[in-house]
Amino acid sequence: MFMSKAKLFTFCWLAIALAANAQRPVTVELPAGQMQNKARTACTTCHDAHIIVQQRLSKAAWDKEVDKMIKWGAIVNPSDRDALVEYFSQQLTPDQPAYVAQRSARSMH
Repeated sequence: MFMSKAKLFTFCWLAIALAANAQRPVTVELPAGQMQNKARTACTTCHDAHIIVQQRLSKAAWDKEVDKMIKWGAIVNPSDRDALVEYFSQQLTPDQPAYVAQRSARSMH
């Protein structure tokens, strides 16, 4: 069973239009800081940065969170652990405004 040229053209045009309108992923970066690269390496191996940047935790809570992630397999050099907790507790504090997810170009229409 063959498609007519008109149907094939319509199908191809529709596929291209849908692909062009597909939602593009939004890239979220960890906050700038001395531990940004080490945090990216340790944390984004398992999940996206948006999981981290939406957190608003106290230093004590970040301390527990980093230990939990290390127990679950995050690779953190023991000499970097305290600096990582400090980085998160200074960058993502409870007194900051709530995280607002970025929207893709498509969802803004």
